[in-house]
Amino acid sequence: MAQEEIHSSIVSPQGVWWKPVGAQEKLWVTIAFIWCLILFAMMPFWHLKGGQNPAGIRSKVDGEAFRERVNRFISDYRIGEEKGIPVVEPPPGSEIYLMGQMWSWTPIIKLKQGAEYTLHLSSVDLNHGFGLSHINVNFQVVPGYDYALKITPKTTGEYKVLCNEFCGIGHHLMIGKMIVE
Repeated sequence: MAQEEIHSSIVSPQGVWWKPVGAQEKLWVTIAFIWCLILFAMMPFWHLKGGQNPAGIRSKVDGEAFRERVNRFISDYRIGEEKGIPVVEPPPGSEIYLMGQMWSWTPIIKLKQGAEYTLHLSSVDLNHGFGLSHINVNFQVVPGYDYALKITPKTTGEYKVLCNEFCGIGHHLMIGKMIVE
């Protein structure tokens, strides 16, 4: 390769390397820009009417205080144990607690179909992701914050709670469970 053919970002290439934008390209860039503006304007509508971004109640919480709430919740409503994880069955309309920590979700929660609950999510160690299998629910669970969400289970079955935020070497084992009867 000859020395004259080598270019760098400091020295611009010789010859015609830039041409004015053609009419068709201008048209498509304009259409794409207008479409972006339309989608941006629709965001508040999707948030309020779409249902995919549920508005919840956020508050600050000390990690140990949240752990105590979860332990109290477990002792009040415990009905058994599954693979070392407590299983709880709270009454309809109650506050329910789910704690993320390396590498588990505690406890396993049994809920009644059609009853409304307030689900409190938090982490006591580091960021975790809360994903409910087969349902479009996805939250970032951050230590020091209690995220409360009103839920009403509509269909029966077992739902896996997945961590979708990498949290270390045991991340793939962080699978919890919600049971709706």
